[in-house]
Amino acid sequence: MNYVFLMDPLSSVIVEKDTTFILMLSAYRKGHKVFFLPSGGMVLKYGKVNFHVTEVVPQQVKGAPFLEKDNYCLSDDEVDVVFIRTDPPFNYEYLVNTWLLERLPSKVKVINDPSGVRAANEKIWATQFVSVIPPTLVGRQKSELLDFLSTENEIVAKPTDGFGGQQIFKIKNGDSNASVIFETLTQNYLRDIVLQKYIEESNTGDKRILLLDSEPLGAVLRVHCESDHRNNIFSGGKVERSCVTDNDLKIINEISHELKRLGLYFVGIDIIGEYLIEINVTSPTCIQEINRFNNDKLEDKVIEFSEKLTEEN
Repeated sequence: MNYVFLMDPLSSVIVEKDTTFILMLSAYRKGHKVFFLPSGGMVLKYGKVNFHVTEVVPQQVKGAPFLEKDNYCLSDDEVDVVFIRTDPPFNYEYLVNTWLLERLPSKVKVINDPSGVRAANEKIWATQFVSVIPPTLVGRQKSELLDFLSTENEIVAKPTDGFGGQQIFKIKNGDSNASVIFETLTQNYLRDIVLQKYIEESNTGDKRILLLDSEPLGAVLRVHCESDHRNNIFSGGKVERSCVTDNDLKIINEISHELKRLGLYFVGIDIIGEYLIEINVTSPTCIQEINRFNNDKLEDKVIEFSEKLTEEN
C-alpha cells in the first residue's frame, strides 16, 4: 500500500526521538511504500486531490534518516493511508490542509480524521470534560484573568495554540509580573488565552499517555529540569518510566466516546496528578521514549491498526 505522511521538512527529523520517523520506518518494514508530503503539496483539481510527494526509504542513521528516491504526483486513487503529522500551531495553512484532506474518497484513511483535528483544539477541547480537568478559564478580559488568579492563588497561563512548552507561565497571586504576562499572552487583550489552577503534582512531572482507538498504548513521565517549571522534552525536560493507573483509565473512559466519534484514532493525553490537562490530536509524540522503557514497538501497533482501517471498505 501507499502511505503518505504530511509532515514538517525531512531535515527536521531526529532519528532517535521522532514519532513520525518511527511510524514511517514501521510502514516501510511492513512492505508499504512511504511518501513524504510537504505542507502545500496537495492540489485539488477537477474534484480530485493530487499529492506532490517524494518516495523515501527510512533508515536508522543519525543525521541521515531518509534515502530520497523519486518525486511523484499521486492521484487520490493511488493513496491508501495519510498520516497528518505536521506540528502545531494550527494556523491557516494547517486549516487548509484539513479542508483538502476532507475531499478524499472514503477508501483513503486519514489519521487523524481532518474534521476531528479541526474540531479538537488541543488546549480548549478538553474543557468539556469538566469532571476530570482542573479549574480552567478561557478568555481575554483583564478583570476575569486577575480574578481567576486571585481565586486560585497559583495558576498556569498559556496560549490557546501553543506547543512544545512554549509561552507557558506559572504565576502566583501578588506576582508583580502578572499583568505583563497577561498583556503579552493576550497581545494586549486581543486574543483569548487559557488559565488553569496550578497542580502541585506538576513538581514531579506530567504524564503523556498515548491512545490508539481510545485504548492506552503506554505512558511516560516528563519531568522538568532544575531551572525550568515546564515538564516538556522540548523545553529541556527528561523522561522517566511510568504506567497507566486506575485514575488514568477513568479519564480515558470519560473522553473515549468523543474521540471515537470524531475519528481521533492516535492521540496523546497529558495528565498531572488526577487531572487531564490537554488532548493532543495533531502530531502526538513519545512513542520512542515509551518503547525504550518497555522494550516495545508501539509503532507497529499503529501501522497495523491503519492497515485494518483500509480493510473496512
